[in-house]
Amino acid sequence: MNGWLTRLLSLRERSLRNRLAVLVAAAVASAVAVTGVAAWLITNVTVYNQLDGELVDVAAVTADWVAVDIEGMGGLDTNALKAANVTVMLIRSDGRPTTLPGEKVSLVPGPQELSVARRQQGSSARTGVSSTGEPYRIVAVPFQSSTEKFALVLGRPLQATNNIMGTLAWSLVLFGVLGAAVSSAIGFVIARSAIRPVQRLTEAATRITDTNDLTPITVDGSGELAELGRSFNTMLGTLESSRERQKRLIADAGHELRTPLTSLRTNVELLVADERSRMLPEGARSDILRDIAGQLGEFTTLVGDLVHLSREDVVEPHPEPIDLRDVINSSIARAKRRGPSLTFDVELNPLFLVGEPDSLERAITNLLDNAVKFSPPGGTIHVLLEGDRLRISDQGPGIPDDELPHVFDRFWRSPSARNDPGSGLGLSIVAATIKAHGGWVKAGRSAEGGAEFIVRLPGETSPPDEPADDDESTVLLPKITG
Repeated sequence: MNGWLTRLLSLRERSLRNRLAVLVAAAVASAVAVTGVAAWLITNVTVYNQLDGELVDVAAVTADWVAVDIEGMGGLDTNALKAANVTVMLIRSDGRPTTLPGEKVSLVPGPQELSVARRQQGSSARTGVSSTGEPYRIVAVPFQSSTEKFALVLGRPLQATNNIMGTLAWSLVLFGVLGAAVSSAIGFVIARSAIRPVQRLTEAATRITDTNDLTPITVDGSGELAELGRSFNTMLGTLESSRERQKRLIADAGHELRTPLTSLRTNVELLVADERSRMLPEGARSDILRDIAGQLGEFTTLVGDLVHLSREDVVEPHPEPIDLRDVINSSIARAKRRGPSLTFDVELNPLFLVGEPDSLERAITNLLDNAVKFSPPGGTIHVLLEGDRLRISDQGPGIPDDELPHVFDRFWRSPSARNDPGSGLGLSIVAATIKAHGGWVKAGRSAEGGAEFIVRLPGETSPPDEPADDDESTVLLPKITG
């Protein structure tokens, strides 16, 4: 028992490649062993069945001869029996044996032969020994005279048969050992080839830990391990993209935060200096405080946008069924407070979907704030929700064609709007939010020359049916993606 535990523990401590090689060799060796034993047993049974059949046929013919002259054993002589390689004897029902005169080897009768003589039914076959101790195959068939019952017993030496079976056994053992050795070598080669993708993954993980290098590994072939390698490369690509986004976000955030912080510092230093020298003219102090308040508002907006963008990939969404018209109306109410002199031309048709109302409201509010910021005094902002499309357009200067590809980039601001308030993150938040809901957003020029944004959100234009109280089924609407 301890030996088996030791072997099991030592196998667990080996490398996966060696374990696979050992398991393949053990499986092949077991198959060869089972096949060899089965082949030997089948051959042994077949040989003995054939030998028994031959002896029974010879015994049946010989019994007919002996029945004619029981005392003379049917005229059989030792030379004829020697040529047939058999030994003959009679067993009476009382157990007395009769052999040929001059027979040197006699069989040792057993209860099987006596039973055949007494019952006079069937035949018997067994392995026994002669009077000299030599192994024999012994069969008995019944026959009787008018006064007595007999069993004719025939025996044939088994030395030649045993030699054949021994040679077969050694051959099976020899080739089984050779087969196990070859299978071990093949198993090692197969294991090394099969484990190579795992080794690459291990080396890649070690390289990433040591060098922070996210270079993909080489993947060849197909199958589960190759699919694992491709999934690993996909993960590396995702990590690389996430790391680049983080670097870009940090760099851009540092650049954008530097400007309001510098302006705040300058204004605060002016106020501190004025406390000592009273150098500012009348009313300048109030202007500086209003400027600081505006910069703090801009700074707060920028920090909020940065927090939103930094959390967009990690915050778990909690979607719910919503009517997009309610979200748009809330966003319009907020936009009207920022642009009291503007007119809002609103037409909202039904659109129902599954999403996050807060994030969608923030995105639509950003689009409306953008329209409010660039609309001329007394201008009109058009809001149209038709089907699964939301259009928001204004009468402002519009977006130049060469700037359209960049409007959704983080921290990107049009050269003509660099001095206007804003963080350059509003439209980036819009794009990320709409994409998370399975839609898209495009920027273009409206018919009146201003900017126009088209948002497409997958949903249904008719409200979902309310499930009955005893009906557990629910209506599935388009779902938000992570």
